[in-house]
Amino acid sequence: MNKLRIGISASGDGGELDAVKSEIREIRYVFNEKSSITSMQRESLFGHKAATIWLTGLSGSGKSTIAKLLETKLYKKGIHSYILDGDNLRNGLNSDLGFSPKDRCENIRRVAEVAKLMNDAGLVVIAAFVSPYEKDRENARLIIGNEFIEIYVDASIEVCRKRDPKGLYAKFYAGAFTGLTGIDAPYEIPEKPDLHLMTENETAEESAERILDLF
Repeated sequence: MNKLRIGISASGDGGELDAVKSEIREIRYVFNEKSSITSMQRESLFGHKAATIWLTGLSGSGKSTIAKLLETKLYKKGIHSYILDGDNLRNGLNSDLGFSPKDRCENIRRVAEVAKLMNDAGLVVIAAFVSPYEKDRENARLIIGNEFIEIYVDASIEVCRKRDPKGLYAKFYAGAFTGLTGIDAPYEIPEKPDLHLMTENETAEESAERILDLF
């Protein structure tokens, strides 16, 4: 790293100072700080391992319903968990993002980083996100690591449209917006999910119980 000299040019126009300030802004000293408490110590304290249960599927497939049921069941078993919901994060942390492929990618990356931190704290994270692109889900797996469990919440577009819990399909067909996943925006079906839930053929309660069996 070249030494930086802060000063002004001989002409007095401040050009050199501006250049130096710009260079200073580009310098970053970033280190990985490790906690004094280990993951094993947290597991011992909580009495369970950390995990990220990643629920992916179309809007209306049942992700949020299953997530809430699962959270209650985990609570009753004494397992510390927390739901990361797509809409909630888009109202806060990710409120600056839209729904373009690039923004969707960044949305999932941020969620994965948050889930990783929460796993490090010893929690079970239930992440309910459409997450339509395989590469983004794989990137989430890489970020989170062995704690990542991908669960495909599967329901046909016809069933999702009938359920329409958030009114998205009705708004789409009314012309309110474009880019609805599964209709005019793609959804890439997970090739090898850790668990495949067929929510057309089983209740949300049954689906939550199947996930609970993983613990």
